[in-house]
Amino acid sequence: MIPIRYVEPVFRPPSEAQSLILPVTDGCSWNQCTFCEMYTAPQKKFRARDEGEVLDSIRATGARYGDEIRRVFLADGDALVLPTKRLLTVIEAIRIHLPAVRRISSYCLPRNLRKKSQQEIDDLAAAGLSMVYVGAESGDDAVLTAVDKGETYETTVDALNKLGAAGITRSVMILNGLGGKALSRQHAENSARLANATQPEYLATLVVSFPQGEQRLRAGFPGWEALTQQELFCEMETFLGGLLLKRTVFRADHASNWLVLKGTLGADKDKLLAQVRQAIAGEAPLRPAWARGL
Repeated sequence: MIPIRYVEPVFRPPSEAQSLILPVTDGCSWNQCTFCEMYTAPQKKFRARDEGEVLDSIRATGARYGDEIRRVFLADGDALVLPTKRLLTVIEAIRIHLPAVRRISSYCLPRNLRKKSQQEIDDLAAAGLSMVYVGAESGDDAVLTAVDKGETYETTVDALNKLGAAGITRSVMILNGLGGKALSRQHAENSARLANATQPEYLATLVVSFPQGEQRLRAGFPGWEALTQQELFCEMETFLGGLLLKRTVFRADHASNWLVLKGTLGADKDKLLAQVRQAIAGEAPLRPAWARGL
């Protein structure tokens, strides 16, 4: 048993499957995005964890597993909302009590980096924060407004560039289909523009989905129409076609994706586009509906 108090449900990126999940907050500090169902449960109301509790959890975990843990993911939805001083205290405790840790990572909302100077981001990187996951969702301001993301193209670019300047690895996520039929093209084109402007180390796409229904989304985006499977592929073709990346690992292999894509951009751009065009023509192997688990 890990001596950490968890508030279910707990989320983490797929690549953090082998990481210790260390909550420093509960829930999401924004939690108004109408497409997101991650932190809507009543028990996930946002709050910062008591610093003493977090430090006690680190010490107790270190006493049991100190030489076994290699990665730590700071949860929940946006650890970087915390003051830099507190984050540095947590990272220092990880270094002392979990000495085998080689990677510390977290989610990040761009809005919460507006309050941090470049020096603060540099200090976090120097202390050991090495990877951050940014759910950009879209590079299009009209889409971001319609889904109440609380961000713009410029705020997301600014946050990603701050992280990049500090040498922190950035993993950016875009939601295929988020703009619906009406905004599909500009969603794809401006999301590519966002990636081009920031050159993230990792880029991923998921297909927008609503296991609990579309009511929240439609309240602020009443004209939204879901894309068909083929329209999703066409949007992906536009997105990939607009990317001018030098060396970014690209993945579209989340369970929500009908078409699994993996490669490095720009080296594999032509290959990935060929796969998407095969899917548009109905000639590519797709993930069966039952395997999407949605």
